[in-house]
Amino acid sequence: MANSGQTGPAIKHIYRGTFVHATQEKPLEILEDKLVGVDEDGKIAFIGGGSELETLSQTFGFSPSDVTELTQVEFFMPGLVDTHIHAAQYSYAGTALDMPLLDWLSTYTFPVESRFKDIKFAEKVYKQVVRRTLKNGTTTACYFATIHTDASLLLGQIANDLGQRALVGKVCMDRNNSMENYKESFQECQDDTCRFIKELLDKKYPLVKPVVTPRFAISCTATLLSQLGEIAKTNNLHIQSHISENLDEIKLVKELFPESESYTDVYLKSNLLTDKTVMAHGCHLTDEELVLFRETGTSLSHCPNSNFSLCSGVLDVRNVLEHKVKLGLGTDVAGGYSASMLDAVRKALEASKVLTIQKPTYKTLSFEEVFRLATLGGSQALSLDDQIGNFEVGKDFDALRINIAAPGGPIDLIQQEEPKILLEKFLHLGDDRNIVQVFVAGKKVVPLTEQTTE
Repeated sequence: MANSGQTGPAIKHIYRGTFVHATQEKPLEILEDKLVGVDEDGKIAFIGGGSELETLSQTFGFSPSDVTELTQVEFFMPGLVDTHIHAAQYSYAGTALDMPLLDWLSTYTFPVESRFKDIKFAEKVYKQVVRRTLKNGTTTACYFATIHTDASLLLGQIANDLGQRALVGKVCMDRNNSMENYKESFQECQDDTCRFIKELLDKKYPLVKPVVTPRFAISCTATLLSQLGEIAKTNNLHIQSHISENLDEIKLVKELFPESESYTDVYLKSNLLTDKTVMAHGCHLTDEELVLFRETGTSLSHCPNSNFSLCSGVLDVRNVLEHKVKLGLGTDVAGGYSASMLDAVRKALEASKVLTIQKPTYKTLSFEEVFRLATLGGSQALSLDDQIGNFEVGKDFDALRINIAAPGGPIDLIQQEEPKILLEKFLHLGDDRNIVQVFVAGKKVVPLTEQTTE
């Protein structure tokens, strides 16, 4: 399309219809009969009313016939942000949920992850998990891989090739008493982490970046934790790990790090708590620890499916938000058995209702609040909210086109409903059949093309 009189990139796509998103002020904002223009760089160039079509077409140099119009049962929403997912564990998702965390890691997780030294096996699993999460509407994923550098680099390549925005972490662990052959030495962790970071950054993938990944305090020596904090600082990188998921884990951390005042203090002493850090779970964090999270800008990833499935605990999301700590949602595959962020939305609502059952005066989370956590909240948790999370001019167009009445889909519409009801039905009843198109940085990545399904 032409770009009449405009100095910026040309307009490539224009969509007209209903757009739903969250803002800092509102957990749900509904924009009806809006025109959204996406430029050649995949960024939102303009947002205007449908009545402004003629003016906008002249200003931005497109023909009204170029506009893609949504039906009354369709809407656009921001892409879902999975702030915590173990890509390597996808092969056994939906099984092995009969043990608490530490036994579960020793019995199931470490033996499976050790197989990723086989690059062919890694390729098979990683292609499947990226394809599946994209189909499920996950436009951004924060991945744990394994200790294997080459396989972790492959995960980054696959995410790039399939068009998913991703943070990819090569797991670091120099302590593992339960499986001696699934760990590295301190030197190996340091050298391989530096190689992983350099090689991934050298690829110059536009949407895929490395994240420094100490597995958790139990599997890392204090020396390694401190070194990883230094590596992250030197390279200005994201950091991810786990914290306060399970009571036995917390007890063991106290035994391993007796000089630390709390689990959070272990990471604080190692300079691992930054405004680009996301910690998974946090079910048992104290208010004092949450203050440290807020002061350092550290985020939490709420993974309710996993917390229920491994009987780890129930995070008080309301308390976290009242402490003004950044919070997103995670699937935590395979402790969480579903790779769908819609499941994370539903389990987050259920977790909040469990707390209400236990304490009737508790203020239950609304579906609108959880919708924000799954989109804008996730982008804030990953410090990407300047690029993604909602529909604002200048942000990347990461979006899902939802059709509530998709043929063969799971939702029966009895009558015409307003957009808020359509969104509520989708969040509670919908699945990938309702997600008819997925866009990442303006590029349509679902339906998958022939090239990406080979």
